[in-house]
Amino acid sequence: MHPHDKPAWTPGRTEADKPHQPRQLRRILALFRPYRGRLAIVGLLVGAASLVSVATPFLLKEILDTAIPEGRTGLLSLLALGMILSAVLTSVFGVLQTLISTTVGQRVMHDLRTAVYGRLQRMSLAFFTRTRTGEVQSRIANDIGGMQATVTSTATSLVSNFTSVVATLIAMVALDWRLTVVSLLLLPLFVWISRRVGGERKRITTQRQTQMAAMAATVTESLSVSGILLGRTMGRSDSLTKAFAEESEGLVDLEVRSNMAGRWRMSIITVVMAAMPAVIYWTAGIALQFGGPSVSVGTLVAFVSLQQGLFRPTVSLLSTGVQIQASLALFQRIFEYLDLPIDITEPENPVRIDEVKGEVRFEGVEFRYGGSDDNDAKSRPILDGIDLTVPAGGSLAVVGPTGAGKSTLGCLVPRLYDVTGGAVLIDGVDVRDLDFDTLARAVGVVSQETYLFHATVAENLRFAKPDATDEELYTAARAAQIHDHIVSLPDGYDTVVGERGHRFSGGEKQRLAIARTILRDPPVLILDEATSALDTRTEHAVQEAIDALSANRTTITIAHRLSTVRGADQIVVLDSGRAVERGTHEELLERDGRYAALVRRDARLEPSARAGADPEPSARPGADPEPSARPGADLEPSARAGAELEPTR
Repeated sequence: MHPHDKPAWTPGRTEADKPHQPRQLRRILALFRPYRGRLAIVGLLVGAASLVSVATPFLLKEILDTAIPEGRTGLLSLLALGMILSAVLTSVFGVLQTLISTTVGQRVMHDLRTAVYGRLQRMSLAFFTRTRTGEVQSRIANDIGGMQATVTSTATSLVSNFTSVVATLIAMVALDWRLTVVSLLLLPLFVWISRRVGGERKRITTQRQTQMAAMAATVTESLSVSGILLGRTMGRSDSLTKAFAEESEGLVDLEVRSNMAGRWRMSIITVVMAAMPAVIYWTAGIALQFGGPSVSVGTLVAFVSLQQGLFRPTVSLLSTGVQIQASLALFQRIFEYLDLPIDITEPENPVRIDEVKGEVRFEGVEFRYGGSDDNDAKSRPILDGIDLTVPAGGSLAVVGPTGAGKSTLGCLVPRLYDVTGGAVLIDGVDVRDLDFDTLARAVGVVSQETYLFHATVAENLRFAKPDATDEELYTAARAAQIHDHIVSLPDGYDTVVGERGHRFSGGEKQRLAIARTILRDPPVLILDEATSALDTRTEHAVQEAIDALSANRTTITIAHRLSTVRGADQIVVLDSGRAVERGTHEELLERDGRYAALVRRDARLEPSARAGADPEPSARPGADPEPSARPGADLEPSARAGAELEPTR
């Protein structure tokens, strides 16, 4: 086995499945570690606020037991001023504590969002072929957004309320330990109730987030431009609305259950805590009536004041515990993504090539999913024993029937997937040994499915080269035969292309993609069915742009229409993942084998396929976009690539 080879990843298994992973709570606490200095300040503010607030009942006791009965006006004024100052300081400390804790919480959320997004950026194409886009978006938006209360205020509330409870209990014991014991008799029951409620909310939260992810996926898929086109043309708009309404109805039920879970039990705690002052007065009165120790009025009022002060943080502490248990479900979903194994990684000591010449070699290339059981359809190789060499500046055409592995072969060069056997080399270096920057500079890909961002033409082109000048944009666009059309638009290069570029026709999008690749200037070019969905006139214009792009570059063309590859230096015919023929166009025709049969098939199908082709529509706001694929066309290349390579669940 090659040192780079590794077993296929089994979906659903993450790093979290390993037996010695840290517990979830420790991972959550680790998120706050970079901000421990600020959290220490919050702790000091919390402690100071608790001490100041606890002092108020003692000041009240002195007012009732000493200052007023003894008529000491000066002491009374001083004690009253102390109570006012206590309130002011508590308020100031609270505002500062909220500011710092909210800032820390938002930074933690930023760290989580960035970490999840960065992790997903490193995932292979295989992950995205089997994961709904809405699910990914929901993890970043809904799950992390749902943790906002936990990471911004809950943690601080926990510390603040815990400190207040401890300080209040100490003060209550100092005033009268017997009344303190009476006050705490029901505390274990309250803790047990809150834990039960927390567990229930955690289960409901998991279900709710799963439902929200499903809704997000539905919205993303059905309300995209392609989704709207499909729904309208298939007459499914009403059924899609009905399906969305059913998912939304399920979310309503989960939201109600989440908010009402344990609400009656928690309300019992609230009622009992509110009734405790009456119990204290009754206890003190009974004790005095039966000759027990007397309690001064000031002590009794101060104790009840402390007890009322204990009530708020205790209930809040119990509620916070419930919230934390519920939020653990959200953290678990985020950690699942953070623990996803990265199957395409940069080596520890990557090779950097400053000037890539562009020779590409396939040495015994094998690609498969699953195990070695030949009876398992998923384990049979998609590519098997491919040996090819494309010299620098040369051209290779890859042809064959649907499902032969053509697009898969093209995906191996830029490491969208890694080989499971053999090696792909650029200038004699295994692509798995190259640093990512060298590989990105070396290989450019133009596929049938052109992706454009919802941004201006210039911004889409500069995605390939952010520092490109306007003149460089114009030069690349002229080479791609699209400059004249761009400048004819009302806003020229500042024209917004629309969602996925749907304001432009298929041929125009292809030429924009080619201009973008020209701007990137890669020495190795992969053309994956770049013209298969275009009509005759559009294909001719795009082919001219491709010829300009391919000049002096190593070009690997994956083709369905054989008319586009006749001039290639060599043509290889794939069938069931094996190279069954290779040679020039003329040589392969003379052999009268698979390639010749494919040429005869094209000759029969081409006239009828082209006869009804409409000329390329002009791009204008509101124009009907050219279909991205022929009616009934095979899922080639990008859709089929995902179908070929989807692993067994």
